[in-house]
Amino acid sequence: MVQLKKFIPVLLLALILTPALLHAQNQPTREELERRKKELQREMDEAQAMLKETKKSSKESLAQLRALRNKIDVRSRMIRNINEEINFINGDINTALRDVKTLQKDLDTLKEQYAQLIVAAYKNRSSYAMLNFVFSADSFNEAIRRYQYLKQYREFRRRQADNILETQEQLRLKVKNLEDQRTKRSDALESEQEERATLEKDRKEKDEVVTKLKGREHELLADINQKKKDQKKVQDAIRAVIRKEIEDARRKAEAEELARKKALEAERKRREEERKRAIAAANEAKNNHNNATAAATPPPVEKPEPAKPERTEPAKHSRVINVLEASPEAVALSENFEANRGKIPWPVESGMIISYFGVQKNADMERITEENDGIVFGTRKGGNVKAVFDGEIRKVFSVPGAGYVVMIRHGQYFTNYVGLQSVSVKSGDKVRTGQVIGTARTNEEESAGVVELQVYKGQTLQNANLWIRNR
Repeated sequence: MVQLKKFIPVLLLALILTPALLHAQNQPTREELERRKKELQREMDEAQAMLKETKKSSKESLAQLRALRNKIDVRSRMIRNINEEINFINGDINTALRDVKTLQKDLDTLKEQYAQLIVAAYKNRSSYAMLNFVFSADSFNEAIRRYQYLKQYREFRRRQADNILETQEQLRLKVKNLEDQRTKRSDALESEQEERATLEKDRKEKDEVVTKLKGREHELLADINQKKKDQKKVQDAIRAVIRKEIEDARRKAEAEELARKKALEAERKRREEERKRAIAAANEAKNNHNNATAAATPPPVEKPEPAKPERTEPAKHSRVINVLEASPEAVALSENFEANRGKIPWPVESGMIISYFGVQKNADMERITEENDGIVFGTRKGGNVKAVFDGEIRKVFSVPGAGYVVMIRHGQYFTNYVGLQSVSVKSGDKVRTGQVIGTARTNEEESAGVVELQVYKGQTLQNANLWIRNR
C-alpha cells in the first residue's frame, strides 16, 4: 500500500504530460507547413482552373458542383494551414520576448558591474597609487602577483565593455526579429481573413448551384442512369478481354506443359535405346571373346533395368497460383505491383480527383448517387495520360460513348485507362512507369479532360482508392 502511494504522484504526472507530448509529436514542422502551403496553392490553382472550365457550360452541372466543393475543401485546408502557421509564429514571438527580457536583464547586470569597475578605476586612477600598490608588497613574488592582478583587472574591465556591446547587439537583433515576427503574424491574420471571406463567397455560390440543380433533379437522374449503362458496356468489354487473356494464357501454359512432357518422353526413349544398344554391344564383344563357350552355353539374358519414374520439375515459386503468373517475370511484376499498393502515381500530369471508387453520395442532393469502377481524374483538355506502372499493353479498343480504353497487364494485375481521346501505344508494347500512352478525352459535362483509372486482379475489380498515392 505504501509503494502504491509512492507511485500515485508519478502516474498523475504521466497522465497530465501525455496529451501535451502527443500534441507536440503531431505538430508539423515549419518546413512541412511551408511545403504544404505550396502544395495547397497548386491544388487551388488547379481547382480554380477546373471550375472555370465547368462554368463554360450554358447550364449548371454536377461537375460544376463537384468543382465548387473541391475548391471549398482546398480553401478550408489552406485556412487550417494558415492557423497552424500563426501558432508557430506565436511560439516564435513568445520565445523572442523571453530572450529580450533575459538579454535586457543581463545587460542591466553588466552595466551595473561595469559602473562599479569604472568607479574603482576612478578612485585609483593615478599611476602613483598603482605603483604604490605593487611596491608595497612584502616580497618580490607578492609584487609580481599584484602586478598580474592589475593586468587581469584591466583585461576583465575591457571584456566587460565588450560583453556590454555584444549583448546590446544581440538585444537589437532579438528586438528586430520580434518586430519581424509580429509583422509576419499580422500578414498571416490578414491572409486568413481574406481566405475566410472568399470561402464564404464560394459557399454561397455552391448553394446557388445546388438550388438550380435540384430543379433539374429528374434530368440529372436520367443522365446518371445512362452513365451506368455506358459503364456496364465498358466493364463487359474489359472483363471479356481479361477472360480472353486468361484463356490464352491457360492454352499457352497447357501447350508448354504438353511440349515439356513430350520432350521428357522423347528423352526417356532415347536413353532407353542407348541403354539397349550398349547391352547389345557388350554381349557381342563377349561372344567374340568366348566363341566356343558361347556356342555350348547360351548367353545369359540380362533383365532390362526398370524405367526410372518421370521427374517433375518443382514449382519455381510458391506464388505461381494461376496462368497469369506462369513465368518468373510475371511473378516478379505482380510482386512489385503489390509492393507499391498505396504508392501508385497519378495517370495525369496535373489536375484533380473528380470522383473516387465506389458509391459516391452527393452531400447536397440526397437522391443523387454515383458509382464508379475506378478513380476519375480531371485534367486539362487533351492532357497526357501516363502508365502508372511497368507492364505490357494487352489491348487497345474503343467503347461507344466512352472513348478509347487501354489495358496494361502487370503480371496478374491489370490497369485500365478509360476515356482516352487518342492513344500512342498498341497491343504488345512494353511500357514503363510514367510513359505517355494517350490523351484525355474532353467530357461535355466536365468541359475538361477526364480519364478513369481502374485496377483489376485477374477478373476481380479492385478498390483503386487503396492503390493510388496522395498528392
